[in-house]
Amino acid sequence: MHPLTTVRGAIISAFVLAIVLSLILTTTVIGADGIGFHHAQVDRWLHIVSGVMWIGLLYYFNVVQLPALADATADKGGPGGGGITKYVAPRALWWFRWAAVLTWLTGAYFLLFGYGSPMALHKAFLLQEGFVVIGVGAWLGTIMLLNVWGLIWPNQKKVLGIKPATDEEKAKARKVALYASRVNFILSVPMLMCMGGQSHGLPF
Repeated sequence: MHPLTTVRGAIISAFVLAIVLSLILTTTVIGADGIGFHHAQVDRWLHIVSGVMWIGLLYYFNVVQLPALADATADKGGPGGGGITKYVAPRALWWFRWAAVLTWLTGAYFLLFGYGSPMALHKAFLLQEGFVVIGVGAWLGTIMLLNVWGLIWPNQKKVLGIKPATDEEKAKARKVALYASRVNFILSVPMLMCMGGQSHGLPF
């Protein structure tokens, strides 16, 4: 599991380094008495890391992979997009959909246990005073999660041949997956604005 030659090694090394740095910085900045297990902060950290993975892959699909596949299909003498659809897309979609789940769960956990009130999740989803901005972000993230599991993944399974489908069914599935992915791409920008805006203020 060499950290520079395997994905697993790199992931483990990244988390170990983060934990070591956290202990060093806590001791240096706060002092030895400040060291402790703060589950809300660990959860927020995991929420950010999983969110970066999820949204990063969403941007990769929309900004890089989809245009590249369109160009590969149009290039009649080129290598085509078979390598991407066979080897890259299934792996990227695995990380994409599970990062979406982890992002939502860690966000919900933080609202339940790390926001100063066990009713914060309830207040956020009802857009109550003091929770409107984070609530809008939570609703957008929830819609995006439902799109991932309800529209993008079921249709991508047909497109990639994971689930048997006729050419007509694949064409329809390709369009549904594309539109759902584009909707998520659009929703992600205001969602991230609201997530950051709850603590740091909206930019407008």
